[in-house]
Amino acid sequence: MTPAQLLSRIQKGAAPAAVLLLGPDAYERLRLKQALLSTVPEDAVARHDLGQVELAAVIDDARALSLFAAERLIWVANAEAALPRGRSEEEGEGETPAGSASDAALLAAYLKSPTPGVLLVFEAIRFDFEGDDKRKQDRVRKFYGAIPDVIELRRYAAHEARQEAEALVRRAGFQLDPAALDLLVEALGADMARIATEIEKLGLFAGSRTVGPEDIAALVPDARATTIFALVNALGRRDRARALEILDTLTREGEYLPLALAFLSTQFRMALVAREAGLKSSQQIQAHFTRQGMPMWGSRADQVLQTVGRFAGPQLERALKLISKADRGLRDARPDDRIVMEQFVLELTDR
Repeated sequence: MTPAQLLSRIQKGAAPAAVLLLGPDAYERLRLKQALLSTVPEDAVARHDLGQVELAAVIDDARALSLFAAERLIWVANAEAALPRGRSEEEGEGETPAGSASDAALLAAYLKSPTPGVLLVFEAIRFDFEGDDKRKQDRVRKFYGAIPDVIELRRYAAHEARQEAEALVRRAGFQLDPAALDLLVEALGADMARIATEIEKLGLFAGSRTVGPEDIAALVPDARATTIFALVNALGRRDRARALEILDTLTREGEYLPLALAFLSTQFRMALVAREAGLKSSQQIQAHFTRQGMPMWGSRADQVLQTVGRFAGPQLERALKLISKADRGLRDARPDDRIVMEQFVLELTDR
């Protein structure tokens, strides 16, 4: 079930007895929480933390009848804390220990005959859907298996975050330059909760003017990453003076230079792929990488096209060799990152 589907059910008066919010995305979770809180009076909301109380206490609260509210919302944080502790993951594959079995059985028994008008929301946000977290998350899902309505709160992909950010900007009623929007999304790692906060602040700042990339760099925390993209563009133009100036800025601000090199590597690899595939326009580049499972928006495709136009095939291959050389230099014992990067810039912009 999606957040929108849950809200639709609630609006139709068909709210489930219990919901499990599973996953780390704070943006959707906050939106859902605000929407649910607006459906009941403030005194009809109860909050519990399973890191501090037992699940049995939450069930007791859900069974209690209220004399003042026909509908109640019980929000339960740290749902993972109810899982058994002190056992290996291998044990987690087998039978549930007696202690946690009683808690899981207690929840299952309640859901067979839930209190009318009470919505239990269990919030399990600690684990992601991939990597080592997936196995832990599966344990959470198994423990709360009696809850049929599970809402997966997955992180936004970059293209999804950009689309959502565009919608937020429209609702906020101000103008944001497309390049500035790209920088905002990339600088904040497509974290929609942080993007939404910054868009709210930018709306207050903008007034009647259009917000540009320079405003993002000046106003958005962690937007020093946008300076790295400026370095990419300067090198794409083979502008040595500007590239060294940006490198100086990154160094003074304490930027992690290997990260800048990683961005550069991605840029030149994409440009080489585009050249070898014979892509002649931004639209072709965007479509090609999207088909390969790498969604790309217009401004990034423009950057790749500009790099293709400024570097011939052999030059792109040379750039990647220089990036590899610089990467080895940054991995040397006690390297001077700035000297390594300056040497890279000088060699790459040598005409």
